[in-house]
Amino acid sequence: MTALTAFRSFTGDLKEQEQVMPVLFIGHGSPMNGIEDTAFSRRWTQMAKEIPTPKAVLVVSAHWFTKGTKITAMEFPKTIHDFGGFPKELFEVQYPAPGYPLLAKKTADLLHSAHVELDHDWGLDHGTWTIVRHMYPDADIPVLQLSIDYTKGPQYHYDLAKELYSLRKKGVLIIGSGNMVHNLRMAAWNRLNEEQYGYDWALQMNDKFKQLISNGDYKPLINYESMGREAMLAIPTPEHYLPLMYTLGLKGDKDATSFFNDKTVAGSLTMTSVKLG
Repeated sequence: MTALTAFRSFTGDLKEQEQVMPVLFIGHGSPMNGIEDTAFSRRWTQMAKEIPTPKAVLVVSAHWFTKGTKITAMEFPKTIHDFGGFPKELFEVQYPAPGYPLLAKKTADLLHSAHVELDHDWGLDHGTWTIVRHMYPDADIPVLQLSIDYTKGPQYHYDLAKELYSLRKKGVLIIGSGNMVHNLRMAAWNRLNEEQYGYDWALQMNDKFKQLISNGDYKPLINYESMGREAMLAIPTPEHYLPLMYTLGLKGDKDATSFFNDKTVAGSLTMTSVKLG
């Protein structure tokens, strides 16, 4: 199926389904995961086989941080190479998935707490395509991005996500893409290729985050700045953490919680990912 045929077949097909789609938070890590055969990318491929095939994918990426809320609304979003210092091969990657203007409009209408701008300039940044190209390599499923309003705090984003819940019942896979622990300044780049290497504080916070998520105790996660020095080392800036708020805000009463790619790399980065449902 070509991208254009896929786009036409999905347009207008937003009927409610019996099966509610799961929701994911994915630690995306290095852009190189987008082209390399790693334990992380293999798990993304496997995850796509374990869950129902979505009608569309909506990603909240750490790499689209905007004033106000925007959603991609073009028919064919471009592939954005928003990084530097990587091999030419990575910059040559194109992920030609179609967009979904109708879904963008319907999503904007759902978000009563925010004025949502329909965006025609952005595209799919590496927080999205490095993951989704492993999950859906044929690029035949529409993909959209929802931006993160940097003027708002975690509670706002958690609450905003709740307004998107009905999309899960219409076949839309919603992914938060970031990293729970993400401190690039303290990263031990010489140990990046080790399967598991984490500083004590990173391991401690990763375990704490998982415990709170497992228990459904989200209040401390929303108020992470009150969790002490280790939390501030884990989250020195919020952009990679806030996508988690969208995933947690979308949890339903019957959703089971599980973790995957639960690894700490380069000392200060976690790939730990969450599946709800």
